[in-house]
Amino acid sequence: MGWFLPVRVDLAPIVGLGYGKIGRYFILTAFRFMGNDSNTAASAAPSNFLRGIIDADSASGKYASKTDATGKPLPTVITRFPPEPNGYLHIGHAKSICLNFGLARDYGGRCHLRFDDTNPTKEDQEYVDTIIDSVQWLGFSWAHGSENHQYFASDYFDKLYEMAEWLISAGHAYVDSQSAEEMAANRGSFSEPGKNSRFRDRPAAESIDLLRRMKAGEFKDGEHVLRAKIDMASPNMNMRDPAIYRIRHAHHHRTGDKWCIYPMYDYAHPISDAIENITHSICTLEFQDHRPFYDWILERLAEGGFFNKPLPHQYEFARLNLTYAITSKRKLLQLVEEKIVDGWDDPRMPTIVGIRRRGYTPESLQLFAERIGVAKSASWIDMGVLEGALRDDLDEKVPRFVSVLNPLKLIIDNYPEGHTEECTAPVHPHHPERGQRHFAFSRELWIEADDFMEVPEKAYFRLFPGNKVRLRYGFVVECTGCDKDASGKVIAVHCNYYPDSKSGTEGSSNFKVKGNIHWVSAAHGVRAEVRLYDRLFKDPHPDAGGKDFKLALNPHAKSVITAYLEPGAEKVLPEDRVQFERHGYFVADRIDSTPGRPVFNRIVTLKDSWK
Repeated sequence: MGWFLPVRVDLAPIVGLGYGKIGRYFILTAFRFMGNDSNTAASAAPSNFLRGIIDADSASGKYASKTDATGKPLPTVITRFPPEPNGYLHIGHAKSICLNFGLARDYGGRCHLRFDDTNPTKEDQEYVDTIIDSVQWLGFSWAHGSENHQYFASDYFDKLYEMAEWLISAGHAYVDSQSAEEMAANRGSFSEPGKNSRFRDRPAAESIDLLRRMKAGEFKDGEHVLRAKIDMASPNMNMRDPAIYRIRHAHHHRTGDKWCIYPMYDYAHPISDAIENITHSICTLEFQDHRPFYDWILERLAEGGFFNKPLPHQYEFARLNLTYAITSKRKLLQLVEEKIVDGWDDPRMPTIVGIRRRGYTPESLQLFAERIGVAKSASWIDMGVLEGALRDDLDEKVPRFVSVLNPLKLIIDNYPEGHTEECTAPVHPHHPERGQRHFAFSRELWIEADDFMEVPEKAYFRLFPGNKVRLRYGFVVECTGCDKDASGKVIAVHCNYYPDSKSGTEGSSNFKVKGNIHWVSAAHGVRAEVRLYDRLFKDPHPDAGGKDFKLALNPHAKSVITAYLEPGAEKVLPEDRVQFERHGYFVADRIDSTPGRPVFNRIVTLKDSWK
């Protein structure tokens, strides 16, 4: 055939790329993946406040003396990505994954994958599996040398409980037996201090006894709760004696029925960080007000000899707010359960599994994360930035094909019946070394229906009676008329061709035409299902201000058509990406495509025409 299908694009080729608008990204990628010195890679990366912090810590040697339990020196940068396995990851998580794993990679450190599985009623192995798959698909690993750094908060349940008993004995925690309503009423408000529980001064021995009985299953859910003893008058509501253990009789996906009390996230999270020797604990801005408790609990436990200083430190960055999308797990679940979409991996969904099925590449998401940067203040990122990163990533990589998505028959009356001849086109217009593709020209072709108008509009240069156009990669033709059905709908267009006008021949330069249209041979074209996906919402902020996000659904977000494709398209494998000239970038669906019968999803159009 003279061409190839190279487009299971997991890593961008480095050789041969120029210094254009994406060249800097690929040069950086080369540093990161070709094993260069970590300092070189870090210095090549774009600056942000987190890199400034890490640079300062490295210069001061803050974590240089840290060792593991065997005395082995630890990396000076250890980050973690700590999802709760209660749903599918979305585009916001992709930013956090790229940030945490990317920082560890660039500074020669390591990043842990830790599942925050402290709420058994919402968590499931299904979510663990999809999170693992998503992180790996994005191109990251929690391995460091021969070590595997995948963890679960439930790994530490015994240790967390031991620390809870110590906190009680040291006067830093107590078992509270107030009802939930009493606790809420006594918590106060932002303008009023809270009130001490009548159980706050309960003797330590009594609290430890109650905690052990809670653990043994003697009490019902909600009868007692273990609280940290801090300050009920604190202006920070998170410091008003926060709960650190609650009773929950529920089966855990990993520990089964061993436990009926479970640690709260704000308790388990900093301790898990310290156990794993995390240096830079990076969270989104909603956890900023939780940082004082993060520091408080680790300071108390360091005083008890559980941890050595320096302790982990929490830093916050702005989460991703993307227009024309929602990232609320509850609302995404609603879309799935109400069958508004076709599951978690529906290509219209902002979930990583959906984005992957849509055809996005790991490199495009890394490029997007790099472009939007890391900030301390929240802002909105336009969907066009994400789509632009995808276009820039795919443009250099993918082969081209011709497709006709809205077919109309074109009959060349003066072309010999039964005759065909070969036309050629480059696999990639900017990379001649990738070869040529070859396809047949025949008497009957498929063209796009909007490439013909019986009565043309002003400045319309495509087919209409008496006008000439070039059939791309083929001949110049002149329109002579059309056929219509009983309702007056055009069902075929007629024309004559000029035999000496074929593209690539000497005679072709004698014909000057303004129109240039695509075509596929009716006898040789590949019939295929094509799914045209677009943004799921027509409102840039579909759920802002308490709006019903379902009212903002885009009715044109998915349409399924039958198209005709250039021969060779049937060889495209699942998850291979291509450009259909004129129409955009497409991917062979990773679920529904089969060898010889591909189903294509439109990933994105060639240009941002949304507005």
